[in-house]
Amino acid sequence: MTDSTDAFVAHRGLLFTVVYELLGSAADAEDVLQETWLRWDDVDRSQVRDDRAYLVRIATRLALNRLRTLSRRRESYVGPWLPEPLLTAPDVADDVALADSVSTAMLLVLETLSPTERAVFVLREVFDLPYDEIGDAVGKSAAAVRQIAHRARERVAQRRPRHLVGSPERTAVIDRFVAAVNGGDLQSLMDVLAPDVVMLTDGGGLKKAALQPIRGVEKVLRFLIAVTPADGSARAEVARINGDLGLRLYAAGELDTIATIRIDDGAVTGLYLVRNPEKLRRVEEAVPLRRRL
Repeated sequence: MTDSTDAFVAHRGLLFTVVYELLGSAADAEDVLQETWLRWDDVDRSQVRDDRAYLVRIATRLALNRLRTLSRRRESYVGPWLPEPLLTAPDVADDVALADSVSTAMLLVLETLSPTERAVFVLREVFDLPYDEIGDAVGKSAAAVRQIAHRARERVAQRRPRHLVGSPERTAVIDRFVAAVNGGDLQSLMDVLAPDVVMLTDGGGLKKAALQPIRGVEKVLRFLIAVTPADGSARAEVARINGDLGLRLYAAGELDTIATIRIDDGAVTGLYLVRNPEKLRRVEEAVPLRRRL
């Protein structure tokens, strides 16, 4: 391999993680990485002092351009939009900050930020990049980046989940879901759902899903029962999705839904069901996300 290829491959895991956290889409992250490589291959390496910083700058700028395009597309998306789920390697959960940052609940919080705020928050809070390096990536001064980071940090703090990645209570809740689906008794989930639980279902107009968030225990259970096959073919299995335990739900032997869960103060406050076949197509092998080399 050439020196430029070696450098790109060495930092590819980090770049993918950065771009995925900015876009919430593995498919779009791969497209951005391909374009990053093409830009990087044309760079005069003698002018590059820090390969990682330069690559992060290219990838971040390309991701910001893509994010603005995606934001316009999502305005016409059919029903709620959820991040594309990632089957992640077990060791991702060992890095609690990384696992938390790629959780479905956190990615939805990041959706409330502007593109620049999101990039600054991810690069500073998750990857701990220096302010001047972030400034180069987003086209702002270091002083401006400090202000943006402070504002973004406050906004995220108001909305971020309060559960710990890999907590025993999360494992217990996931086990209850598996038993309920495989035993055909979804009503048994009533006592683990918070009274004000909110469920988002992403079908992308291609599969049955609610066009608005579903709120409250009774309505959530009613929907789950409605989309669960009555012939007993439903099956659930535990998987590591976006850095923590989630569920792969099958119907008639085919992957039907990826489910992730938000837990606050011991109760399920958020259920996120990705049913869009285009988003499920890529959930095949674990992605080894990286926060640092």
